[in-house]
Amino acid sequence: MDHLIQLIAVAAIPILFAITLHEAAHGYVARHFGDMTAYQAGRISLNPLRHIDPVGTILLPLLTLALGGILFGWAKPVPVNFSALRQPKQDMLWVALAGPGSNLLMALLWALMIKLVWLFPGSYFSEPLLEMAQIGIKINVILMVLNLLPLPPLDGGRVAVSLLPHRQAYQLSRIEPYGLFILIGLALTPLLGWIITPLFGAVMNFINLIL
Repeated sequence: MDHLIQLIAVAAIPILFAITLHEAAHGYVARHFGDMTAYQAGRISLNPLRHIDPVGTILLPLLTLALGGILFGWAKPVPVNFSALRQPKQDMLWVALAGPGSNLLMALLWALMIKLVWLFPGSYFSEPLLEMAQIGIKINVILMVLNLLPLPPLDGGRVAVSLLPHRQAYQLSRIEPYGLFILIGLALTPLLGWIITPLFGAVMNFINLIL
């Protein structure tokens, strides 16, 4: 029990930042391209309280930490009115990529933090900071890879809708009401792990290569 409490204390900061900055990034880029919905709702903010979903941001990450499974979670989706974007179909691509892009950036920053820990191996904070950074890399890479799956309403689904010709984009967008159920179905089988694991490994190798 003590180990679990310690793990939660160390994991809280990287998990909160990974999930909430992902959503804030969507809102920021949407505002850049003309949609003020997230800005007016106060969602372009670094304050985690504006983004927390009780189940996705707190309960689910705690359960996955306790059970030792894939560290997983989500925040309240940032509202985006794609029709308010200056060029809705084209700009949707950048709004969608902003979230996974923020996760890649945070993973790289946590990797740099590990480099910093190695410079001061005897420090009182070195061990908890190292564990925090390792969790930070893991949660951000998982969120990035998962969100890039080409399944609406995930970010990868929106990227695909942006890039596909209009007819195919419309057909793919019709999946959106069922996308979450499809994802849950995949998660209940080995399929999601088979899809995510090689992509997760590729991103981790990329991070190790450039740092």
